[in-house]
This record gives sequence, C-alpha cells and structure tokens, in this order.
Amino acid sequence: MIITDDLAAEKTTGAFDADVAEAVKRFQVRHGLAPTGTVTPRTLTAMNVPVQKRIKQLEASLERLENTNFSFGQRYVVVNIPATFAEAVENDHVVRRYRVIVGKTEKPSPTLTAEITGVVLNPTWTVPSSIAKTEISAHMRKDPSYLSRMHMEVLDAHDHAIDPHSVDWSGTHAPNYTVRQENGTFNALGAVKIDMPNPYSVYMHDTNQRSLFNDDYRFDSHGCSRVDNVRDLAAWLLSEEMPKWNRAAVDAAIATGAHQEVALPKKVPVAWIYLTAWMTKDQTVQFRNDVYAQDEQLLEATAEEAAFFNQAANHPLTAHLAQ
Repeated sequence: MIITDDLAAEKTTGAFDADVAEAVKRFQVRHGLAPTGTVTPRTLTAMNVPVQKRIKQLEASLERLENTNFSFGQRYVVVNIPATFAEAVENDHVVRRYRVIVGKTEKPSPTLTAEITGVVLNPTWTVPSSIAKTEISAHMRKDPSYLSRMHMEVLDAHDHAIDPHSVDWSGTHAPNYTVRQENGTFNALGAVKIDMPNPYSVYMHDTNQRSLFNDDYRFDSHGCSRVDNVRDLAAWLLSEEMPKWNRAAVDAAIATGAHQEVALPKKVPVAWIYLTAWMTKDQTVQFRNDVYAQDEQLLEATAEEAAFFNQAANHPLTAHLAQ
C-alpha cells in the first residue's frame, strides 16, 4: 500500500492501526470495493493481482480510449461497465453519478455509442424473445399461473391478447408470440425507462429489485443497465430543455400510475464503455476487475495486428514495391 500511495511512506510499524485501516479504505475505493477498512476476501484478491496485469489493464484502457469515436457534447452520459457506474457530464464536469447493474458474464452488456431520445414513465416491459423462450417458458411449464401472477399478457403478431394456455411452452422452437408486462410496482423496468435506440436493443432503466445496488458486485442483468436513483437522471435529462420536468414533476407523474412517454427536444449522447483502469483528475489510479475478460482479448488482437504489419513491412515484395 505504500508503493501504491495508499499508505504514507512514513509508516514504519507493522501494526494494523487506524492509519492502515484508512489506507485499506483508500485501496478499496480505488478498486470499487466497499470501504470497510478491513481486508475482506475481495480486497485480498485485488491486492494480490500482479503488477504486470495492472499494467496490461492500463494498456488496454489506453488502446480503447485512443480508438473511441464518441461525439462528446455539452451534456452526455457515460456508463463504464466494469466500474458499474453511470455518470452524467455537463460542461466537462461530472454532475451526477449513479450505481448501475450491468450484464452477467454469460450475458454481457455491449459497448456502444447512441443517443438518448426520451424518457418513459411507468413503462411496460416487452420481454425479449430469448427470455420468453427460455425463462418464461420454463416458469410456465412449472406454474401455469405464472404470467397472471407477474401481471404479464401474451400477444399475437397483431398485438392482440391470446390465451396463455393456447401457447406451446415447450421451449423447443422460436416464440411466435410476445410477452408484455403491465406497468406498476411489480414491473421489471421499475418506474422509468430511458430510450436510447441501438443495434443491441439495450437501454437504461429502473428496477423493482433495488437492494441489488447495495452489493459491490453488480453484474446481474441480461445486458441492459439498471440505474440507481434513475428518477434523478430522468429529471436531469428532461429539465434542460423542459424546465417543468424537475424531480418533483417526475415523481408526481410516476405517482399517477399512467404510462407516459416524454421525448427529448434535444438528444443526449450516451456511451457504454469498457475501462478496467483509468486515472481521475486528482491523479488517483482506479482499477476494476476485467469481468468479461475483454482486456486480454484486445491486447492479443492488437499484438497479432502489429505482428502482421511488421511481417508485411519486412516482406521482400513490400521492399520491391516501395522502390
């Protein structure tokens, strides 16, 4: 901890005193861990990561930043997937910061750039066909009352409700129906959905399982980003162009229970990025786990590309053409 500047170099005794506890807290904050001041199993794991691996994380992050093609505007939103945080940036200052829950390792959240086009209050949830085919079908095979208990309905290709018992829930074929959950406190999207059209069909939203935000391991979604205190983010997005949409107005609209879609007069850029290492403005280096194992893949691909071009540059034909 002295080497990483978490503990003052003047510390000469080996006692685990208040100074060491504060140093552990600083280390934990830099690694996205709960700042308990005690060496928890996750803290010990982070402390035992070799220096060379940390350097590779920095190299991978630098590579990604150098190849970022994102239109930074006056106002924009960034989700750093490994850090499980979202930030609202205005005039080059982070004005809002939120904990987020992102994709599981088997269903990772994608990196992307898009534009936020609107906010949906009291949204319904159209269940992705992949989830309907696997998870919903499995629930219905075990419990035919599952859909009614979850306030879900089955719709045909023309958006007409059909009897769930007329559907083949064997899960052996692609669903030829749509499952939609009504809006309400039970809805998986919670009270707010933030629209951001993109090729991956992911978005940012509220959740009815807010206790998950208390964990420092927040990789538990199917790919979308659940946002803590998303009402505050919705108010920030809306209020610049429409001052009437302050936080109180957002809360009041949600309290009515009515489904409401509010388009943004001016779209807000949003980027979902994958940085496992970065430095903050105060020159504090932050690290996060490479949960999706993407750093190693990126560096290997970069090394292979460099080797290819190096081999091509040294090929006799290349020298002949250069003449």
